[in-house]
Amino acid sequence: MTSNQWYLYVVACSDESLYTGITTDVERRVEEHNQSNEGARYTRSRRPVRLVASWSCDSHSEAARLEYAFKALRRDQKLARLDVASVHDLLD
Repeated sequence: MTSNQWYLYVVACSDESLYTGITTDVERRVEEHNQSNEGARYTRSRRPVRLVASWSCDSHSEAARLEYAFKALRRDQKLARLDVASVHDLLD
């Protein structure tokens, strides 16, 4: 069953990089990033990943638009949106 609810999510990778994506099921998606080949190629070599934020969206198109905007931010701007000084703070 597919939900109409979409989410924008951010995970912190073991190398302290950030990965941003969209999904209808945040918990399942984070598990895929950590456990299976269904996760993004980027995160496969940076496991484990930890969910640091998610925001609900009204539609796939809204989630995709917000993902694009978040990915366009500089790293310091992303960290400010996550309200931390460094990714290390997210992993502690």
